[in-house]
Amino acid sequence: MPKIALTVTMAVAMATMAACGNSGSNPLSTGGASSSGASGGGITVGSADFPESALLAEIYAGALEAKGVKVSKRLNIGAREAYIPALQDGSIDLIPEYTGVLTQYFNKSASAKDADGVYTELKAALPATLTVLDKSAAEDKDALVMKKSRADQLGVKSIADLAGKSQQLTVGGPPEWKTRPTGIPGFKSIYGLTFKEFRPLDAGGPLTLNALKSGQIDAGDLFTTDPNIAANNLVALDDPKHMYAAQNVVPLLTKSKSTPTIEGALNAVSAKLDTATLAALLTEVVTDKKDPSAVAKEFLTKNGLA
Repeated sequence: MPKIALTVTMAVAMATMAACGNSGSNPLSTGGASSSGASGGGITVGSADFPESALLAEIYAGALEAKGVKVSKRLNIGAREAYIPALQDGSIDLIPEYTGVLTQYFNKSASAKDADGVYTELKAALPATLTVLDKSAAEDKDALVMKKSRADQLGVKSIADLAGKSQQLTVGGPPEWKTRPTGIPGFKSIYGLTFKEFRPLDAGGPLTLNALKSGQIDAGDLFTTDPNIAANNLVALDDPKHMYAAQNVVPLLTKSKSTPTIEGALNAVSAKLDTATLAALLTEVVTDKKDPSAVAKEFLTKNGLA
């Protein structure tokens, strides 16, 4: 979910689905730059192309600005396959991430499932040019979600319950799910599931949500903090075999940009974030349609970080 993680209104407003892939064109689109970025000695904060990532990026940016750090923002870059290269080539310097999926990105053999174990594996797997700071208690996982009525019809409450039934079902998710261990390959290797069809849509965004609501797919990838799950009478299936490892929110930073001021500001944010808080903030963005930068500023002010 990593997933991470995640939505209708804000995702449409903040991103185009073309950004999900890693095409030959530059995936970065500048937004909300407040000062000079990496080229000017400051920090360029990026985000993936879903609302929670953009919200977290705004929180990081605001916390850094409060400490006098020059910040620019490049939001809604796309999937991990697009923004990790952006970190490595210096297009961005910082992005919010999720420990479990990030570990699996760099170490296909990662096996830890608990928060501390995943974090330890992550630090060992990172390239020498990147670092992670303190992980927060806030967690957001990918989830296989169905209409409650469809799940009840099939008598399923967990992913494991789809055994013997998945062959008749269509599943949807981000295009990367076709090859990711937390997608189609994982369903087969961990749960023994083969679906009738996989439809490439988006990462917990409006395409997947609308396809679920309209019945175009039977199950799809949404994020566990997404208020649209409860609002649309959907249900996230349990994951008894822990296909999705711990997914704690963590700042991923270019190591050469790390300073005591930057580390202190970001670690202070992580200390104030838990899952309930993150879910409430995301509800303000997705359901209440508040601007992510305004929600971020309220959070920082309330917690003495502005």
